[in-house]
Amino acid sequence: MARKIPEEPVYMISIAAQLTGLHPQTVRMYERLGLVTPSRVSNKNRLYSEMDIQRLLQIRRFTQEMGVNLAGVEIILDLLQKIEKLQNENERLQTELVQNGILHPKRIEK
Repeated sequence: MARKIPEEPVYMISIAAQLTGLHPQTVRMYERLGLVTPSRVSNKNRLYSEMDIQRLLQIRRFTQEMGVNLAGVEIILDLLQKIEKLQNENERLQTELVQNGILHPKRIEK
């Protein structure tokens, strides 16, 4: 069985809308605002990846369940992305310190 690649664009906008419970026009609006960036095929058709679907679900959760406006969603998504980058950098640096014998592996907090 083939393994899914989360970044692989496979869903047309109608399927992405169905999977997320959003209207296709809402999905298009989120794209216009830069909240989600689907791949383009032939500069016409949008294709959404599994990661795009998860992002759309996250946006829906923020707006519909938590009452966050789209400006707030943009800020939250940006902060979450920055946190993820910082966590990755922290892990990389900790690994480097352990490999160089500067930090003991048991001292690493997860």
